[in-house]
Amino acid sequence: MKKTPKSHADLPPIRVRREPPTIAEAVAAAQDLADDVEQQVEIAAGLIGLPVDEIRPHVLSAPRPKPEPRFERAPERILSPSAPNRAPRTVIVERRTRPPVVVERRGRPPFDGRR
Repeated sequence: MKKTPKSHADLPPIRVRREPPTIAEAVAAAQDLADDVEQQVEIAAGLIGLPVDEIRPHVLSAPRPKPEPRFERAPERILSPSAPNRAPRTVIVERRTRPPVVVERRGRPPFDGRR
């Protein structure tokens, strides 16, 4: 016996679980989005859905994120073993693809009037 496919109208509605972030998560997100403490308080309060006065002590007591060093470190290089006085070799990796397979469909030969 074959089952009939269900349409979207027959299915129950999709339930989405909504969990507001924790205070620590909201404060961390606010610190990443803004530098000003008052803006951080407003962002965190908006994310959690609590009044600004309840969030302010948590934002003020939260540890400040350390700024990431920008352009202080040289980019990492991958060096291949070579002589000390020679520059490292450059390796180029290319992807090869197969040529497409062409399949000709052969029908009946054209009718030329002979039998």
